[in-house]
Amino acid sequence: MSRYLYNQVVSILTSKQLHQIYEKRRNYDLRRLLAGSERLLTTLANSLEDDPSFLLAAVKCLPLANGVRETISQTIVQYTTKLKDVVFAILIAENQLVTLVRMRKCFMHPMDLHILLNLIHASESLKTGESWTPICLPRFDSSGFVHAHVSYLTDDCEACLILLTVDRDSFFVLSEAKQKIVERLRRQNCLDALNNAMKTNWPTMDSIGIPQIRHFIYKSRPIAQFTMPRLPLPYASETEGKNELRRLFCGYSKLQGRIHAHSRPLRLLYWTGDKENLMGWMTSTFELYVTFDPLTKKYVAIEGVEKLLKWVRKEEEKLFIIESSTF
Repeated sequence: MSRYLYNQVVSILTSKQLHQIYEKRRNYDLRRLLAGSERLLTTLANSLEDDPSFLLAAVKCLPLANGVRETISQTIVQYTTKLKDVVFAILIAENQLVTLVRMRKCFMHPMDLHILLNLIHASESLKTGESWTPICLPRFDSSGFVHAHVSYLTDDCEACLILLTVDRDSFFVLSEAKQKIVERLRRQNCLDALNNAMKTNWPTMDSIGIPQIRHFIYKSRPIAQFTMPRLPLPYASETEGKNELRRLFCGYSKLQGRIHAHSRPLRLLYWTGDKENLMGWMTSTFELYVTFDPLTKKYVAIEGVEKLLKWVRKEEEKLFIIESSTF
């Protein structure tokens, strides 16, 4: 997890600047250079405790009808494809990925996406207008900055659009492109679709209909994306929810550690406890972590997992971005 905090520092200073500093003074105190970024680091440190994105090295997508997602992606492509030096265009809603459009041969690593998600999550000031900020994406290029045009789509649709370019003088060009993107998305009713998706909080375990499963996290390994249902009680309790949630994710973390252990890794693990039973399973295509009632028998758990995998396959175009668009 310390790698994420290091990458957050690199995103502010670049690895090149860090190396230059410590070559001259090995005991240099970075706090002066990081002044003003305390909220970014604090928000990230807090998220590391209860956000499975970091445990899985993956991002969660906003569940959305495939046709709507495709319309949003193609709209972004239409208005960015001819712009000079734009490398990525990313739409985020409620800390979830809506779409990612990229320049051909450029790829966005999940760790870089986490830095961008943390920037949006930690910065309330971004909601007040259009922002222009340099940011280093360590897995894309740790030695230099890209420039990010960051803005929420509209006052009535709190999805955030990030346009990343290597041209530091592109603010007004990207601002104009953003306005055209928003106008077309409104005409295509995509803003309403985004708002509905954010309000619905789908899926829930009730909607999935597998009563023996309390909660799960499913990661698609080839695309580094995951999905999970809305948290049920007791993990969403107003009084004990935070502690219960951290205990649950701690259990998932232990399973993940055994499955990915360098010495004697396991592919399948079933753990029984006083408050719940947990199951972890990894194949070449997915990782799955599932929570059951503590009295659940193994054969009942396996039946539930088989139903869950069928449900994921049925809904995967809505749950995941199978292939990102390019310009």
